[in-house]
Amino acid sequence: MGDKKTAIKLFESKEIRTAWDAEKEEWYFSIVDAVGILTDSPDYTTGRKYWNKLKQRLKEEGSEVVTNCHQLKLPAADGKMRLTDVADTTQLLRIIQSIPSPKAEPFKQWLAMVGSQRLDETADPELAIQRALYTYKKKGYSDKWISQRLKSIEFRKELTDEWDRAGIKDLEYAILTNELTKAWAGMTTGEYKAYKGLKKESLRDNMTNTELVLNMLAEVSTTEISRATSPKGLEPSKKVVQQGGAIARNARKELEEKTGKSAISKHTAKDIKELDK
Repeated sequence: MGDKKTAIKLFESKEIRTAWDAEKEEWYFSIVDAVGILTDSPDYTTGRKYWNKLKQRLKEEGSEVVTNCHQLKLPAADGKMRLTDVADTTQLLRIIQSIPSPKAEPFKQWLAMVGSQRLDETADPELAIQRALYTYKKKGYSDKWISQRLKSIEFRKELTDEWDRAGIKDLEYAILTNELTKAWAGMTTGEYKAYKGLKKESLRDNMTNTELVLNMLAEVSTTEISRATSPKGLEPSKKVVQQGGAIARNARKELEEKTGKSAISKHTAKDIKELDK
């Protein structure tokens, strides 16, 4: 497959992991996530069990849908990239037809909308920003927080573009992200999420304004140092990440000394929304 970028899409406020194949201009959707929503499964495990049974039944019926489906590495609840059954739009529509659900028709409409949006956003990237703004507003975040979050997305994109230039591979993104988070916050991404009591949720979507700013400082610093030194490969990029993270760590420590409280918060999205009211 061609160049792929993973993302999270929302259907009725439920998350569906996706991957965009730029070469084929095609979305690939996590089947378990979609099945879980259509069957109102209470958790990922229940959705996976339903899909395993459905997959076996479709195989026995000789359906080509299961044969043609394949796996891609998508972010799991622990933040690691794991192989997951995925389907393109056509395949997922056929799977939906095998699931008795009142959400089937709205889901079909949602699939069509997602495909159209992505093509529009490719032609005009500003639409992607507007889409994110709408999504965060719908989730109840304040305008102040949304402004910071959108800026953080921009800085993250600049950093990943720089990592692409340095020859960083897909699986190495998580390694460098963990290094960067540990450098400024004193814990890996997984440890940070555990500290906040998060599981599948996005860490950045559960950061306070202060945490977002410090994380942005770490990413901007890393990007600038990388541009200045032009590292190649994982190990040289790790050193740059540690240097960039150290700048944000020093800012965090100085802030904590002045305020007398930790800049690292246990607050999650629910708390942040309440605090911003």
